[in-house]
Amino acid sequence: MNIEFSEIIHPLILSFKTVGVSAFLFLFFGVPLAYLLSKKNLKFKWLYEAIVTIPLIFPPIAVGFFLLLVLGKDSFLGNIFKNFDISFVFTFYGLVLAGFISGLPLMVKPLQSAIEQFPQEIKDASYISGKSQLETLIFIIIPFIQKSLIAALLIASARALGEVGITMMLGGNIIGKTDTISLAIFNAVFDGEYELAMLFSSILVSISLVLFISLHFLQKKEKII
Repeated sequence: MNIEFSEIIHPLILSFKTVGVSAFLFLFFGVPLAYLLSKKNLKFKWLYEAIVTIPLIFPPIAVGFFLLLVLGKDSFLGNIFKNFDISFVFTFYGLVLAGFISGLPLMVKPLQSAIEQFPQEIKDASYISGKSQLETLIFIIIPFIQKSLIAALLIASARALGEVGITMMLGGNIIGKTDTISLAIFNAVFDGEYELAMLFSSILVSISLVLFISLHFLQKKEKII
């Protein structure tokens, strides 16, 4: 079987672009959300935690179908985004949203746990010295839990890279446009191109091994420190 270079490079580039934007969103939204959920006196905390955890509990294909209904061109939210020339259905935005939602629980929950274990006395001292909650989070808490932050970001990004169900529903699995590396494996198997599927699978396994080794050394270094 002859494998063309374009068959490999497009899904790879698309996947890395999707994960790159998703990683930025994990930091921009995931960190503040984890900090918010770490508050013991947060009202309706159980509800917010349940919403964040939904992608881990519900089948991805069902989550994708729900998002398709909510963000479709005929939906209320879909019409709002349409005014800004943004569409999540069968577009790159949909791929990013799928990766972000699938990986968000793996970003928020470990980080929330790390923030909850941060000494309250240090937080209080920061507040007394005149620092705001945002300043305390950025300049005091995050530097202290940076290894947990990096680990959570790696795991969430890996989950976004391997997402299939939500991505298929929102992205539509359009070959040459919205077929990420995970969907490319599905398409190759469906078309009987097992060598191509094996190649893509090997790439994903290699990336997973790199992430696993990175996490291993990160935890090892943390224990030494």
